[in-house]
Amino acid sequence: MFHYYMFYKPFGCVTARRDPRYPTVMDYFRECGHENLSPAGRLDRQTEGLLFITDDGKWNQLMTHPDHHKEKTYEFTALGMLDAEKIKSLESGVYLKGSSVLTAPCHIQATGACVLSQILPSLHPEIQEATNHNRPDHPVVTGRITITEGRKHQIRRMMKTAGCCVIGLKRISIDGITLDKSLKPGEWKAFTPNLGE
Repeated sequence: MFHYYMFYKPFGCVTARRDPRYPTVMDYFRECGHENLSPAGRLDRQTEGLLFITDDGKWNQLMTHPDHHKEKTYEFTALGMLDAEKIKSLESGVYLKGSSVLTAPCHIQATGACVLSQILPSLHPEIQEATNHNRPDHPVVTGRITITEGRKHQIRRMMKTAGCCVIGLKRISIDGITLDKSLKPGEWKAFTPNLGE
């Protein structure tokens, strides 16, 4: 019998079994006593949100292998502005630094705009420190992006091509499975995926 967990990965921990510098996502699952659990996919240290933990290798592969093109949706906060032209360019595909292959088509929705001083208190202390050299009136854009790839730091690198610097990133759904709103960072719950595929 396989186990499937929905985990709200907090900011600051790494998607690994062990790490000499940082806490890992698997530290949160020591109490389970299931030795074969692994993360399905990964989120970088500064990204929070939905991560699956399972001991079902076949399902893990189904959810993470690039050939399956699973949709992953994120909420982002970025320094900069996104107009219709920039959004259209990002959605059509852009070249990331160091790559000669266009990103796959994606969907982006800008949901708000403000200035840095308005959102600074809500950012993680580490990000506050990293951004406090910017002007208080520096424009900030918030939105949602849905991608079907998983290149390293993809969303951050995509936004950079549009002149935006991501300062907050949270994955909220994978393949139609949405992060449970009752979960807080660091919490998890068992769930049953649709295994009909």
